[in-house]
Amino acid sequence: MPSPVRGKTIADHAAAEMTASLDSILRPQRVAVIGASRTANTIGHEIVSNLVGYGFTGTVFPVNPKADSIHSLKTYPDIGAVPDPVDMAVITVPKQHVLRVAEECGQAGVKGLTVISAGFREVGGEGLARERALMEIVRRHEMRMVGPNCMGVLNADPAISMNATFAPSMPPFGRAAFVSQSGAMGLSVLDYAKEYGIGINQFVSMGNKPDVSGNDLLLHWEQDPTVGLVLMYVENFGNPRKFLEIARRMTRTKPIIVVKSGRSKVGARAASSHTGALAASDVLVDAMLNQAGVLRAETVEELFDLAMAFSGERTPRSRRTAVVTNSGGPGILAADALERYAVELPDLAPETVERLRPLFPEEASLRNPLDMIASATPPGYRAALDALLDDPGVDSAMAIFVPPLGIKQADVAEAIATVAEAHPDKPVLAVLMGREGLPQGKAELHEVGVPAYIFPESAARSLSALCRHREWVERPIPPVEELQVDRATAERLLSQARAAGLSRLGELESLALLHAYGIPTAQAGLARTVEEAVSLAARAAGAVAMKIVSPEIIHKTDVGGVKVGVEGDADVRAAFEEIVAAAKRAVPGASIHGVLVQEMVRGGRETIAGMTRDPSFGPLVMFGLGGIFVEVLGDVVFRVAPIHRRDAADMIAGLRGARLLDSVRGAPPADRRAIEDVLLRLSRLGEDFPEIAELDVNPLLAFPDRAVAVDGRVLLSR
Repeated sequence: MPSPVRGKTIADHAAAEMTASLDSILRPQRVAVIGASRTANTIGHEIVSNLVGYGFTGTVFPVNPKADSIHSLKTYPDIGAVPDPVDMAVITVPKQHVLRVAEECGQAGVKGLTVISAGFREVGGEGLARERALMEIVRRHEMRMVGPNCMGVLNADPAISMNATFAPSMPPFGRAAFVSQSGAMGLSVLDYAKEYGIGINQFVSMGNKPDVSGNDLLLHWEQDPTVGLVLMYVENFGNPRKFLEIARRMTRTKPIIVVKSGRSKVGARAASSHTGALAASDVLVDAMLNQAGVLRAETVEELFDLAMAFSGERTPRSRRTAVVTNSGGPGILAADALERYAVELPDLAPETVERLRPLFPEEASLRNPLDMIASATPPGYRAALDALLDDPGVDSAMAIFVPPLGIKQADVAEAIATVAEAHPDKPVLAVLMGREGLPQGKAELHEVGVPAYIFPESAARSLSALCRHREWVERPIPPVEELQVDRATAERLLSQARAAGLSRLGELESLALLHAYGIPTAQAGLARTVEEAVSLAARAAGAVAMKIVSPEIIHKTDVGGVKVGVEGDADVRAAFEEIVAAAKRAVPGASIHGVLVQEMVRGGRETIAGMTRDPSFGPLVMFGLGGIFVEVLGDVVFRVAPIHRRDAADMIAGLRGARLLDSVRGAPPADRRAIEDVLLRLSRLGEDFPEIAELDVNPLLAFPDRAVAVDGRVLLSR
């Protein structure tokens, strides 16, 4: 099985080529604006204005055949008349002229295009054909292209200072690179960045992204030492498997925060099996992001809450935090939110309590959260926060301030900032709940790497994200396990089904396929006659289950085609005859292949496992609790194959009802490692045989020492 994390040699080589190819767009020295205009409030005018006004350190060449100069810059009638080699051309001409202009750029040796113009795939019909023709030009001349239908690119590094967008402002420079699939959202985000004081390093509006994609940008930013954080607004993942491969590696060194629109179930693929029906599109996105260590924000506001936290470059060593406040209510809200996000509020060390006691009145609560009451002053905040961060059982802190009369928010912010600077190894998050003085207080805190929020819940969520990222980074990369499988037998079973024109394997063949890949199965055989049924039942140690086998009968119980707990020759004979007769009555003319006779596997925890294939994500592995948990509650977890053992363990732990697999009322726990092994083998099976469309193991019974597949169903692609 291929490694979930590819070797660095191949990845580094690909990333180096990608970085070089995108430098012409993200770090150009000479930029031409084709469609530059002297008319205010036009895109061609605003882009030239932004390049000049924000101090682009390179050279700008406006291209307009009807003007002599724009913004005091000499203009040129076409790109071929520009005297110097051009790294990037920003194209803003009407859609009907874009192909001609792109061809001229290619002939002039331009390396990169940013096509602002709309009227391509997003409008369908002729627009789609126009975009394909544009890509043919780009490929033929070996150019790279951002857009079309985008708002441009930006690099706030003072060494470049390029604002090749029509956004009205330039964000402050910082560690975060941002990519947006929506131009309008990009405008809003850049405004947010300026308001929140979040430093943006580079910004790219991808538009229709037929060439430069989010994956290309990730490869570029992975190698860029000036980028320490990646923010993404995406509407779809063009190549999710490639994203998983890149992001899983990249998040070890640089956090990635994603807002993905489209959480609704609209567009979820209909499927006939449990596994396929449960694989709604957004479930798959969550699975992929979890596997890659990517943090998902629910809203743009949350994106920036998390971005503020990570802009400080500090992560806590553990989930143990302390809260200090001058008001009990916000402290309680913070405690509730921290518990919800699995952040601990440990008891303070006795030495810390004794250090705090003489600082505050008797009414103060010297616990965690520490409530200094409303009389707390800036020096009180300084002393309390310093004591909390000195506590060896505390690895981060949240300081909440509700402004009472007479105390300035800016003074409290200064006190918090001073203590945070003295404890660089422990992150501090501030909550400034008053509007008066908020901008000044936030600005001062941001300067020293302390994110400031308006509400405790936002700070709690952000602190939890910091903790989760640290835990992801510290997780060891598991080795790839070599699974012993009988691929030849599996190939034979599938080849026979294909040759027969079947759309699914029979039950016996499905169990044989699972057995070939090392998944323990309940012993079973197909009886075509009563005597064969008696013979098969005699081999089982105890009672057997008997099921009709017919391609026309899927839900066997509904037609009386199942008998369980059958024991003894006479009962086996009677059960065989009753099952066959019931099936013939229920489905006249059905092709009866026989009766499956299977050993009864009693006890165990009922679970379900499976594999389905998504057109974009490829093979997916599913696990859930069986019975009502999957039928009614949908308590299942997915991962994108290939998975490793840690993924499998996360799948089991990620179930809402995962504790039911532990020791319950004296019963021993289920063997989680045995379940993990089944999931790994299903992943391998899906990778090895693309013709398997869906596969259910239902039920998979989990015992203290093993996991056994009792029933299997395999659907084949048509």
